[in-house]
Amino acid sequence: MWFHRRGPRPREEQLWSAKRRNEKNFQDKKRLVESGESHGVIVYADGEAMGWCQYGRSDELPRVDRSPGYSKAPRSGGTSWRTTCFCVDKRHRRQGAARTGLHAAVDSIRKSGGGEVEAHPILRQGGVALHRGTVPMFKSEGFELVAHLGRDIVLMRRTVSPA
Repeated sequence: MWFHRRGPRPREEQLWSAKRRNEKNFQDKKRLVESGESHGVIVYADGEAMGWCQYGRSDELPRVDRSPGYSKAPRSGGTSWRTTCFCVDKRHRRQGAARTGLHAAVDSIRKSGGGEVEAHPILRQGGVALHRGTVPMFKSEGFELVAHLGRDIVLMRRTVSPA
């Protein structure tokens, strides 16, 4: 839900227990999915979910606009989609689940009319990089480096033709 929110949670929600925040996130995400304002791809292996890729239209994921360095990045005027988050079960990491999720998300964007797609991978290895994807992964899907948004995050874009 981080990228779906325009800014920080209200103060009273910040003080909630993790369980209560998770329940609120679940309800908020469910509402977005039911209204068609949330997109994602689940990657399966042998009938078991092994990974997930979140993507969506730029207006669905407004938190990116407030990211450090993003306001100084070159604007193309055509950004219509974003990838924001990957999650891969630790038992299935390094097996191509994130790359498969990205490929499926790009294909879904193509089927939805295409457009410019933006990504924000992290350069360094580590926990956070697992959720943003890697530069080589995006390059393999035709994304090009546009700008550095800080020490560790870069902006990549690609145009996807409609199906």
